Amino acid sequence: MNNYFIQLEEYKSPKITESKRDEWVEFGEDNNYFQYLIDRYNNSTTNNAIINNIIKLNYGKGIKAKDAKLRPNEYARFKMLFSDDTVKKVIADAKIFGNYAFQVIYNAKKEIAQVEHIPVQLLRAEKCNDKGEIEAYYYSDNWQEPKKFVPKRIPAFGFGGEIEILFGGNYTVGQKYYSNVDYIGALPYAKLEEEIADYLINEVQNGFAPTTVVNFNNGVPDEEKQRQMVSKVEGKLTGAKGKKVIVGFNSDETRKTTVDTIPLNDAPAHYEYLSEECMRKIMLGHAVTSPLLFGIATTTGFSSNADELKNSYILYDNMVIKPLQENILSSVEKIMIEAGIMLNLYFDTLQPFNVEGEMVADSTDVQMSSHLESIDLDAFGEDIDENEWELIDSRKVDYDQEDAFDAQINAINNPKQSLLSKVFNFVSTGTAYTTRNSEQDNEVFRTRYRYSGEPNENSREFCTKMLKANKLYRKEDIISMGQNGANAGWGANGADNYDIFLYKGGGGCHHFWTRETYRRKGTDINSPLAQQVSPATQRKEGYIAPKNDNKVYQKPVDMPNKGFLPK
Repeated sequence: MNNYFIQLEEYKSPKITESKRDEWVEFGEDNNYFQYLIDRYNNSTTNNAIINNIIKLNYGKGIKAKDAKLRPNEYARFKMLFSDDTVKKVIADAKIFGNYAFQVIYNAKKEIAQVEHIPVQLLRAEKCNDKGEIEAYYYSDNWQEPKKFVPKRIPAFGFGGEIEILFGGNYTVGQKYYSNVDYIGALPYAKLEEEIADYLINEVQNGFAPTTVVNFNNGVPDEEKQRQMVSKVEGKLTGAKGKKVIVGFNSDETRKTTVDTIPLNDAPAHYEYLSEECMRKIMLGHAVTSPLLFGIATTTGFSSNADELKNSYILYDNMVIKPLQENILSSVEKIMIEAGIMLNLYFDTLQPFNVEGEMVADSTDVQMSSHLESIDLDAFGEDIDENEWELIDSRKVDYDQEDAFDAQINAINNPKQSLLSKVFNFVSTGTAYTTRNSEQDNEVFRTRYRYSGEPNENSREFCTKMLKANKLYRKEDIISMGQNGANAGWGANGADNYDIFLYKGGGGCHHFWTRETYRRKGTDINSPLAQQVSPATQRKEGYIAPKNDNKVYQKPVDMPNKGFLPK
């Protein structure tokens, strides 16, 4: 009697292989470890949910710059290079695969013109040189069929080329080409969770017992025939997701294989235990400090779920979220240095608590007092939808150009103009209807103004609230504020109405307006407009900005009479 046991698949750690015949380095069995990670992401309920939420927490509200107002042109250039979509995809790759890659594209002048995401699972590292440097990466749409989908060599960042690959990831001990995922310890349990789900589904659909015996009682064939028959049984009865099967070959029925089974008592409780154990181990692998972060209720020693959520989030943000963000920012900064951009970048996270564990106040919740109680400044302002619009230009208001802008705004869609002339007309310049879109808006562009400058203890109430609100305003809104006495008493001879657009907070004010130009995402006008932001580019194209009265760039305190009107 010959018996064969068909075993379940075992977990294997990835192997990194430098093939003698190929120039690239393989990752995992059959050079397909990235697909293994994709399967664990797609098929494990718990693993999928945790990864999705971690990606959202890491991206938050996107990458911002602390010194954006001080370096508006550089910030606009940065936003042009790194789209929100690119950052989101890179974060997803970094979490799912433990590796990520930027595609850095250069123009004919060898300047960085664009930065795009490239799917990291489609890249393989080139064997390092004698100095231990990786000079290039190979790209293929299907690494299982490299003869059909021939890998293309792309230089690594800093090694020259029209397109370069900046490859990033967490440091992994003993590996120089690829990084392990930070949840590597959870992978066997993600696989087990999949197997439990497949097993139970298969059990309901097929009705097979936990252990199945298939007997052949018409004699014992030779070993080759037995292997063929076992293969057919495995394919017919188990499939890729099936149960353990015993196949027996007997000379007659009286000698058939028998199996003494130990029945599984209370099977539902057993599978419930396995499912909960998988969930716990997967969360542990992802360093989850509290299931509440992902919507799973728990019973703990905290006085309330709010206390648990608050403390857990602060810990999780510092231990898990910030390290991944800092890793990605370090790569972004390498590209920025090459592009000549110097900014203090950070991720604007979704964190609901500050470091002291207190709820972060809504910065737009401006409480009015004194004469401002009757004027709702928030009613005039707005927050731009950064999922729809992206900042392409930011600069101090140039009043001499504002009137010219009104005459030129409609020319942006004039096909007789060159694209470059449209761009110069639009962004070089900046009337009052509070119930409709601004006359400075069209389908592609939107112009808004931000109250800018540094707050101080001597700032007027109006200035303090405007800075704290940090809102964007249409030009019509600003004019309306002045007409409605938003900062009463600073007009001529103590009048309540005055031109807030020109005189900001009144005589002696240290603040100014910044005009911000936004472009609708997905529109055709892209790089030429962004290039206009750079004064150097303007000069190269023969465009010279007009000289204006110096006061148009000044704070009221720097104007004649410190901005005070007569009497």
